[in-house]
Amino acid sequence: MIREAYRYRFRSDVNPRDVEDTLFLAIIAAEGLFGEARTRMDVAYATDPSLRAFIVDASTEVGQAVNAIFTAFVMREFGRLAVDVRRVESVGEAR
Repeated sequence: MIREAYRYRFRSDVNPRDVEDTLFLAIIAAEGLFGEARTRMDVAYATDPSLRAFIVDASTEVGQAVNAIFTAFVMREFGRLAVDVRRVESVGEAR
């Protein structure tokens, strides 16, 4: 269970696969900061295609970095108005 996270919801014209690819790039960028092993251990996310939502764990330093990088990437790639990001608490299972 994720205790601290950010939920990203995207407009209907944004392809969820493109969003997931961008999330993977943010995770790779975090590996540059924290190393592959620590990033693998500390990153978690969940998706809800029906809501066009991605939830990214922010309960660790690595997770906070991934969220910051991901937010910057999606605003740049899809536009500020294409994404709504909110802090959430107590989310179910993540990957």
